[in-house]
Amino acid sequence: MRISRLEAGFTLIELLVVLFIITTILSIGMLSFGILGDDRELQTEAKRFGALLEVAQDEASMQGREFGIEFMTAGYRFVEYDTLLGIWVDIPNDELLRLRVLPDNVEFELFLEGKRIQLELDPAELEDPDKKSSRLDTKVYTPHLLVFSSGDATPFELHIRRDFDDKRLLLRGDALGQIEFLGAEDQ
Repeated sequence: MRISRLEAGFTLIELLVVLFIITTILSIGMLSFGILGDDRELQTEAKRFGALLEVAQDEASMQGREFGIEFMTAGYRFVEYDTLLGIWVDIPNDELLRLRVLPDNVEFELFLEGKRIQLELDPAELEDPDKKSSRLDTKVYTPHLLVFSSGDATPFELHIRRDFDDKRLLLRGDALGQIEFLGAEDQ
């Protein structure tokens, strides 16, 4: 009795080819849905910060204002130097330069002059310009980065990193206010 090819089943090579095709399709699907760690979130935050820094630089040079940027572990805010009072104050009614909060599992690491800066969880309390207080009993507030009306800025290195996989993007700013975006492979 002779067994036909249809009754014999699949060969090992046929099974391996099918397994390879299924694995390839699943891998592509996982990457496209971001299951393996999509970088879009980090890139979006890096581009947003870079664009807002450029807005602050433009406003500083065109309007003769001095801006500062304070970083928190999971956010940042812009402040303005009030030359009449000699203190840093919140920027009122400015939707662009408002306090920004990073998405969950994304945080900042800031380096100034090659040294890592310990960032706080919450923004520092600013001195109330309407409250008359002695400057001797208050801590002098200074933001991490300065954006001067001359176009100059504080040189910095900002790492935007995701907690669970330590994926990171790097932004570097120089004293002339130029920003450079680097991925993990460029660092």
